[in-house]
Amino acid sequence: MILVTGGAGFIGANFILDWLRLFDEPVLNLDKLTYAGNPESLASLAGDARHVLVQGDIGDRALVARLLATHRPRAVLNFAAESHVDRSIHGPEDFIQTNVVGTFHLLEEARAYWQGLPAAEQAAFRFLHVSTDEVYGSLGPDDAPFTETTPYAPNSPYSASKAASDHLVRAYHHTYGLPVLTTNCSNNYGPLQFPEKLIPLMILNATRGLPLPIYGDGMNVRDWLYVSDHCAAIRAVLARGRPGETYNVGGWNEMPNLDIVKTVCALLDEMRPDPAGPHARLITYVKDRPGHDRRYAIDARKIDRELGWKPAETFDTGIRKTVRWYLDNPGWVERVASGEYRTWLNTNYAGRGAQ
Repeated sequence: MILVTGGAGFIGANFILDWLRLFDEPVLNLDKLTYAGNPESLASLAGDARHVLVQGDIGDRALVARLLATHRPRAVLNFAAESHVDRSIHGPEDFIQTNVVGTFHLLEEARAYWQGLPAAEQAAFRFLHVSTDEVYGSLGPDDAPFTETTPYAPNSPYSASKAASDHLVRAYHHTYGLPVLTTNCSNNYGPLQFPEKLIPLMILNATRGLPLPIYGDGMNVRDWLYVSDHCAAIRAVLARGRPGETYNVGGWNEMPNLDIVKTVCALLDEMRPDPAGPHARLITYVKDRPGHDRRYAIDARKIDRELGWKPAETFDTGIRKTVRWYLDNPGWVERVASGEYRTWLNTNYAGRGAQ
């Protein structure tokens, strides 16, 4: 068995679904089920004995200790995180609590569990920490992409909290010998993503004829990674990664936000034309967010060279699958888009206004 934390979130849910399509090894899924932890994303696993969902916090040491002792997983994969930069600007404390303190508590219980294992199980055990390229800060237009040795320079409360968690994971390897692995990924997109993030927000707003808000001039550049490719990379790192190592995971798809939105609009024009005209007419420029990093780019050659992973999807194939999925799953989208999501949009975009 493996223990996955945050397995009802966007990346975690995709990872579990892919894992159980490929393997019979059971998954114990610990998720706090906050706004972004959606059990409906795992509805296809209802009645599947290989998946056990436990509602709980990675910071609850007694719960984590009990789960580890009862289920005896061979690996812990930590997806659990507060993960949206804008939310961290409006309320940083949750990010410190979950991403820093929560990871610390999880590491402490994993260390205690690991130290009590027989020698062979100790050697085989892994703690895999899923992190972000945002810990590296911002790149200029001509700077080389981030590598695993790029100095950390986080610029938001979110990225600072993830940087702190990465440092804790590294320290537990060097101090205690805990066999850890860390992955730092670029921007994920794909099915089951909570519609506060750029791509699903644009799809949802466009299909409703609402403005498509773009920060600043829309030329902030990100490297886009299809979520199933990310999941395949994590499986490769878990299976073959060297303890103590970090692996950058990127899609080799650097694109400005404005180009992303225009691509989504063009696909919607093709798949669901709007009688009122091209969806790009809805693009609206809004005031930029504080400390908005200009460019991220990932050098993913290490994971290719050492573990044989590279993305299977191009951006063209991945974004087409993504738009199609959201159009084909309106029930999931509508249920996710109620309540908390609308409250969030009002909080984040109120007062920005069109530029």
